Amino acid sequence: MFQLGGPETLEDIEPFLFNLFCDPEIIDFPFARLGRKPLARLISATRASKVRHRYAEIGGGSPIRRNTEAQARALEAELARSGVDARCVVAMRYWRPFTREAVAELEAAGCQQIVLLPLYPQYSSTTTGSSLNEWERRCRDVACNVSTHLVREFYRHQGYLDSVIEKIEDALARFPEPRAAELVFSAHGVPLAVIEKGDPYQRQIEETVALVMQMMRRGGFPNRHRLCYQSKVGASRWLQPSLRETLQRAAAEGVRDLCVVPISFVSDHVETLGEIAHEARALARGLGIRQFEMTAGLNDSPRFIAALAELVKNALSPAMAPAREELVAAD
Repeated sequence: MFQLGGPETLEDIEPFLFNLFCDPEIIDFPFARLGRKPLARLISATRASKVRHRYAEIGGGSPIRRNTEAQARALEAELARSGVDARCVVAMRYWRPFTREAVAELEAAGCQQIVLLPLYPQYSSTTTGSSLNEWERRCRDVACNVSTHLVREFYRHQGYLDSVIEKIEDALARFPEPRAAELVFSAHGVPLAVIEKGDPYQRQIEETVALVMQMMRRGGFPNRHRLCYQSKVGASRWLQPSLRETLQRAAAEGVRDLCVVPISFVSDHVETLGEIAHEARALARGLGIRQFEMTAGLNDSPRFIAALAELVKNALSPAMAPAREELVAAD
């Protein structure tokens, strides 16, 4: 189970960011092999001071490891209930437990087959691609040649979409008029240069939102919606509009009830609990938005874990895939 990872203490922030900005999928330029580490040190030192307060606001560290390990335990149990003897191992890209630790654990367990399950619904070279590249490097180090299967993306999977809609309906129930609240889908941004190279992330995010809204309308929710991107780093051009710009525009148009849906995330961490639930909420309040809500992370919700279990079983045995697997088409 691949995930980004996050600093567990305030002291971990700078080394975590250093690992992030050392990734060639994140920072690449001519002669980068010579300049990447010095640049990563500079960026991580500067960035750490800017984001420290976000981690302080959510308890002094990221809960992403705790949430991902809870997902792993729940998935193991769900697979066992359907007769699949599986061991679920977490591989974080930029913090502990690192991918090399996951490879060692799987090697020690003597697994007969491996399913690579990136916990990113939509594919991007900066997330899934980076995790898979690191997996390949670490497997070469130990000459791992176990039969391997890949879940490349799952944004169109019915169970995943159902789990997202469940969280949206839970959040909308907190509004006096649930069908009148506006939905703001917020995805993690990526540099435009990545998209221009052919990365499918933006297209898949847009399709995810279209599928969710199609299903919401079928369920009797005619809510208006917008899509934006968050977590920009540096001066380069990133996907737009930003979450901040979107909130400002919504307020200027008279929106008073607003629900943010973190659409590219499957667990709560600093981008949801800090950037949205604290910073965006405070901005919305200052802009005159009357009620601001955020959908809870999918985390280890039974519906989401059941979707992951189906993805794993389908990857192990394509013949088991139901006729409607990966299946919903946008209008």
